[in-house]
Amino acid sequence: MPISRAEIATESGDKLIQRLCKHWAHKLEVEQAGGEGKVTFEAGTCLLKAEPDKLRVAVEALDEEGLDTLEGVVAAHLERMAGDEDLRIVWEN
Repeated sequence: MPISRAEIATESGDKLIQRLCKHWAHKLEVEQAGGEGKVTFEAGTCLLKAEPDKLRVAVEALDEEGLDTLEGVVAAHLERMAGDEDLRIVWEN
């Protein structure tokens, strides 16, 4: 299973995880506690972990096409949830 990871510089990691999990909980399986979150999509999963100065994100999918899709979906939602904060999201796989 292909995996991509990103370390995003932000002091709002925990807040972003809370917003994302609340947003996606209406239609996806979501687990969230203690500065960490897990979202299960049809195509794979997204793991989130807040640290004092960054947000660690990992997406795992069944195939490369699904991975590309999840990278785009997660990045777009993170940017939207961040509001005025400018996030630099660079995926590494």
